[in-house]
Amino acid sequence: MSLTFHWFLPTNGDSRHVVGGGHGTPATAFGRNRPPTVAYLSQIARAAEDLGFVGVLTPTGAWCEDAWLTTAMVSQHTERLKFLVAFRPGFVSPTLAAQMASTFQRQTGGRLLLNVVTGGESHEQRAYGDFLDKDARYRRTGEFLQIVRDLWEGKTVDLSGEYLQVEDARLARVPDPVPEVYFGGSSPIAGEIAARHVDVYLTWGEPPAQVAEKIAWVRGLAAKEGRTVRFGIRLHVITRDTAEQAWTEAHKLLDGFDPDTVKSVQAGLARSESEGQRRMLALHGGNREDLEIHPNLWAGIGLVRGGAGTALVGSHDEVAERIKEYHALGIDEFVLSGYPHLEEAYWFGEGVLPRLAAQGLWQHPFAPTSAPAAQVPFTS
Repeated sequence: MSLTFHWFLPTNGDSRHVVGGGHGTPATAFGRNRPPTVAYLSQIARAAEDLGFVGVLTPTGAWCEDAWLTTAMVSQHTERLKFLVAFRPGFVSPTLAAQMASTFQRQTGGRLLLNVVTGGESHEQRAYGDFLDKDARYRRTGEFLQIVRDLWEGKTVDLSGEYLQVEDARLARVPDPVPEVYFGGSSPIAGEIAARHVDVYLTWGEPPAQVAEKIAWVRGLAAKEGRTVRFGIRLHVITRDTAEQAWTEAHKLLDGFDPDTVKSVQAGLARSESEGQRRMLALHGGNREDLEIHPNLWAGIGLVRGGAGTALVGSHDEVAERIKEYHALGIDEFVLSGYPHLEEAYWFGEGVLPRLAAQGLWQHPFAPTSAPAAQVPFTS
């Protein structure tokens, strides 16, 4: 089985510095260095497509551009790349969301993937008119996915749930193919929702031992539901010809972290209701020292960015080895990013992917297996 790699569309702006944002914190001023125009995002998307990334994740929240609208526009500048669109179930009716997904599939030739984000920050949810608490939001997500999946199967849906109610709901045209659903969450109720409804469970880049525990937890819950779930991981990457070069880049990013910004971001993230965010914060404790928390796993990004806060840092060979380590645990999909996203896509795509291809772990999804990029490792 070939590993699957996705890249990231920085709809909050891009830079040679960490832009930040997420989980109730705003994007930093560095996002203005490369504004998230359709032209620039399309440049990243085309690079990702050429390099062999299957899809690109697009985030959701007040700190970035709308994911649905942005990906619909960028999709017209690509041919095969899929779009992992993050969205929050509480902000749109399930019938409308099912219809939007169906339309997206037809207009793009089946290139939609859905990343369901329940929302871990009540104050941000309230800004959108959503006043449920965290556990209630997860229960509503379960009802939402039940309705959407039934509609995608062509069923007429009548449901009077605890949070959602639809009557005689039906799609005129069902999506083909049905979009796969990605989902993450570290609280107990998140595991229950994942086990019942999702195709791919995503975790942020915790050390392998913690990731192994999460995989066993969700896999066990899914088995009780008579289901199987695939697993993916969300990481940043800084990969170069040598480890020294990669760590030099990481230290450049760290040097760009203004102490006042770190303090402000950490204070904001400390208020987060997200269990996953709490686990991210515990990896560095707001401290600039001892940020390599596992070989080649660096927690520095999390000092100024909410959500995914760790990066694989090292030579191309070292990063490939860490990917193999996570794969051995059960991770088959990798959702990656790096600053700036255009250049780092090439560093990873030309440096790491050929090494994995040479070991039979990856093949370019859009090219013949004999393509040079799948055979010849990148060297300086």
